[in-house]
Amino acid sequence: MAVPKKKTSPSRRGMRRSHQAVRIEAHAECPNCGEAKRPHHVCSHCGHYDGREVAAAGKPLKGVVRL
Repeated sequence: MAVPKKKTSPSRRGMRRSHQAVRIEAHAECPNCGEAKRPHHVCSHCGHYDGREVAAAGKPLKGVVRL
């Protein structure tokens, strides 16, 4: 069984974990209502996507057919 010969320093441990950082989700302004929304997603505030209304405004978007 492989066993480490020396203790891994905090610097090396941090370098190994450098790609595991939590990333900030991207947000864009909805062109219809101005609220923040995820890119390529239906606006949860007004229900518009790509310049047209896809879901009724104010209703939950769970189960809405995605384009």
